[in-house]
Amino acid sequence: MNELLRAAFKVDNSPQPTNEPQDPSLSEADFEDEYSYDMHEELNFDCEEDDEFPSTNTNEEEAKYKRLREASDEGLYEGCTTFSKLSFLLHLFHLKCMFHWSAASFNKLLELLLGTFPNIKEFPSSYYEGMKIMNDLGLGYEKIHACPNDCMLYWGEFAEKTECHICQTSRWKNVKEKEGDVREKDKEACKKGVAAKVMRHSADGEAWKLFDKRYEEFAKYSRGVRLGLASDGFNPYRLMNTSYSTWRVIPIPYNLPPWLCMKSTSFILSLLIPGKQGPAEKNFKMRAALHSTINDFPAYAMLSGWSTRGYKACPSCADSTYAYSFGGKVVYPGCRKWLPIDHPYRSQANLFDGTEEHGLAPVRVSGSEVLKQQERVKYVFGKSKVVPKKRGRLEDDELDDDDNDEDESNPVLWKKKSKIFELEYWEHNPLRHNLDVMHIEKNVCDNFLGTLLDMSKSRDDKNARLALKKLNMKPHLWPQSHPSRVNDYLPPAAYTMSKEEKERFLKVLQNLKVPDGYGSNLQRCVNLKQRKLINLKSHDNHMLMQDILPVALRALNATKVIDVLDELSYFFKKICSTSIERSELDTIQSNLVLTLCKMEKEFLPTFFTIMVHLLIHLVDEVKLGGPVHYRWMYPIERSIS
Repeated sequence: MNELLRAAFKVDNSPQPTNEPQDPSLSEADFEDEYSYDMHEELNFDCEEDDEFPSTNTNEEEAKYKRLREASDEGLYEGCTTFSKLSFLLHLFHLKCMFHWSAASFNKLLELLLGTFPNIKEFPSSYYEGMKIMNDLGLGYEKIHACPNDCMLYWGEFAEKTECHICQTSRWKNVKEKEGDVREKDKEACKKGVAAKVMRHSADGEAWKLFDKRYEEFAKYSRGVRLGLASDGFNPYRLMNTSYSTWRVIPIPYNLPPWLCMKSTSFILSLLIPGKQGPAEKNFKMRAALHSTINDFPAYAMLSGWSTRGYKACPSCADSTYAYSFGGKVVYPGCRKWLPIDHPYRSQANLFDGTEEHGLAPVRVSGSEVLKQQERVKYVFGKSKVVPKKRGRLEDDELDDDDNDEDESNPVLWKKKSKIFELEYWEHNPLRHNLDVMHIEKNVCDNFLGTLLDMSKSRDDKNARLALKKLNMKPHLWPQSHPSRVNDYLPPAAYTMSKEEKERFLKVLQNLKVPDGYGSNLQRCVNLKQRKLINLKSHDNHMLMQDILPVALRALNATKVIDVLDELSYFFKKICSTSIERSELDTIQSNLVLTLCKMEKEFLPTFFTIMVHLLIHLVDEVKLGGPVHYRWMYPIERSIS
């Protein structure tokens, strides 16, 4: 075997070179000699010319020797005297070790060599095939432990030592400090049911714990699976310009650890409901517990049965939703209800909508109350018939007694009874449907950008200013007419930007450099000619809202608007973090209420769409369901895109 290795590397019995620094003027031949010697030292064989194949080897070892002998005697290609197939392969592997090539780069190199020199035949085409030949050489290695502080090697007379004799550092690692390990006191806390101070998983939410208390047998069953039901592809109001939609239903097992739970490989694509007319009424059975559903807001309406449009669009406030018509649009201000009862903002009528606020925050509707309300719903499957606007006396007299007996003082606000209530535990689930933070954040960011840059999604227009005058709100923003002007003059608000400020802001976004993988190229979204942003994706809004907008708008003179953006950016960062201190949630909620009240003072009521109103309920859902990244649409949309 040693003879083969000497032949492969052209090693002779000449004196060994000294370990002196290499002269940069060395020729290629000199480098080849030193290179061959390095390999010779690493292989650690004796330079004896009379090595013969041992007679005690088995037939398998003899076959390996013959294969290696043939590879050593055969040239790399016909007429080649410089390299044999074995020597060339050994040189390649030596280079791989010296320069830390990966297996993938080694495969690409072999692919390039064999493609460039087709006269090389029967040569390994991959790292795996080359390793088969290398294994035949029997070049093994021995692991030698070292002190973490590089003081000594556990070798020779120190092979059995358990600590360093110089710095007394233990030879062994402390496995309890390894990532993912659970400390003993944490295990005891879990057994006793002590609430975690930091929320890292949906299991830390109150909804999970309430389910465990009510259904103890299921909680003790180690194979009991909690599922989050995600769906996408709804097009209920034909909002998307497409004639075909596919409703994807994806159960997500929440029993996995945080680093596996929301990966697309853990999702279960259990159902596809295709159709040109959109999704139909379908149901299916699972032998597991449904934790909650994850949908955008239109799909929220279809699964829950609550109408997410109109004056009672908030599913959390339900019939206590505060809304009114303003400039032809339904607006949802009224965040002062969540303030302490003695807060001065409650009595400042002129700075808000002209009224004092004495009401209290609405109480979240329980599942039992929802079920009672849905029992009164008379839902008929199929397309509804068009009812004439005017009906005669005869038709009114022929109405059913049930319709005549309906309590007009307590109208039914549900469109249908949710099929999920057929699950016996669904009535007692405090968090049945999640509000999607991804779309809420996107819509809030669009409101800010559209209003600041005066784009098509602006919440400040002539109709809104006229509505201010009609309701006697914010007189300093009323439209002003002048004989010399064709159109009414709209006084600038605190958030109004000049052309120069818009261009300066957009140039900041256009020249922005972000780390690789942080976000998309915002330069493609900037239109300096029209001074607007186009084609922003959800992650672009996420990046702008949390990191970029508060800094990029520093050129704006309105410090109050910048302060509001800073506070709102901080709010989104906190609730979107992977771990949340349970003790901080009440403080985050109170700060958010103050921020929304400041927005009411500076912005018009048209700014407060239903998505802005839903911000007030996000902290409560974090308390019930745990961190946001288990309950938003980002991983679902990425997995199906």
